[in-house]
Amino acid sequence: MGDVAKDLTAGTVGGAAQLICGHPFDTIKVKLQSQPVPLPGQLPKFSGAMDAVKQTLAAEGPRGLYKGMGAPLATVAAFNAVLFSVRGQMETLLRSQPGVPLTVNQQVICGAGAGLAVSFLACPTELIKCRLQAQSALGQSGSAGLTVKYGGPMDVARHVLKSEGGARGLFKGLAPTLAREVPGNAAMFGVYELLKQKFAGGPDTSNLGRGSLIVAGGLAGGTFWFSVYPTDVVKSVLQVDDYKNPKYSGSMDAFRKILASEGVKGLYKGFGPAMARSVPANAACFLAYEITRSSLG
Repeated sequence: MGDVAKDLTAGTVGGAAQLICGHPFDTIKVKLQSQPVPLPGQLPKFSGAMDAVKQTLAAEGPRGLYKGMGAPLATVAAFNAVLFSVRGQMETLLRSQPGVPLTVNQQVICGAGAGLAVSFLACPTELIKCRLQAQSALGQSGSAGLTVKYGGPMDVARHVLKSEGGARGLFKGLAPTLAREVPGNAAMFGVYELLKQKFAGGPDTSNLGRGSLIVAGGLAGGTFWFSVYPTDVVKSVLQVDDYKNPKYSGSMDAFRKILASEGVKGLYKGFGPAMARSVPANAACFLAYEITRSSLG
C-alpha cells in the first residue's frame, strides 16, 4: 500500500472518530454563533451552552445534537484524504532523506499547505452543516430567507444551487474558511509535533504510547481553535445569512458589524463548546490516525 493510500485510510478513520466525538459540541457552537442578536429589553434565545443543550434536547431530542452530521460524515473520507495526503506529500518534499523526522517548523509549513488544500472542500460542507444546525436558532428571526426549512443535506445543496447563485453559492464564506484552515492547521500540526518530540525526548517519536498521543492530539486541537476562533464565527454568520436580504456584504463587513453590535465578546460566541469539543475530538482523531497508520506499515 502506497503512502498516499495509507494516509487516506488512516485519515478517514481519524476523521470518523473526530466527528463522532465532537459533533454535538459543534452543533451547540453553531447555534450560539448564529442566534439573532436580541432586541433591546429581550433575552437571547440561548443564555449559554448548557441552555442551548437543554433546549435542543427538549425540542429535538438527542438526534438534534447530531443534526447536520450527514454532510461532514459523507465527505469525511475526502476531507481527510486531502488533509493528511497533502500533509504527507509535503513532508516528503521537505524531508532531506527518507526516514528523517521533520522539524517543528517544517510541520508548520506542512500544516499550512494541507489547510489551504482542504479549505475548498470544507467550505461547502460546512455551509450545509451550519444551515442545518442553525435552523432552530434562527427560527425567531423575521427575515423571510431564514424561514427556509431544510429536510437534510441534499435539500440544502439543492436550495443553494437553485436559489443562491448556483455552485458559487456553496462557496459562500470561503475567505474566512481559508483564514481559519491555513493558520489553524499550521498551528495544530506544529504543536502536535512539538509536544510529541517533548514527550519522546527527541525527534524520534515512533515509540510514543497512546497516552502521549492523546495528550498531544488534544492540546494540538485546542491550539487550532484558540488561534483562529473569530474567523470561524465570521464564517458561520456569513454561511447562514439571508441570500436575498443579507445582513453582511462580506467577511470584513461581518467582522465590523459583530464588533459594533456585540463587542469582542461577539467574536467568541460558542467558544466554550468549541474548546470543549476540540480536545477530545482531536485526541480521538490523532490517536485513531496514528494507530491506523502504524498498523498499515
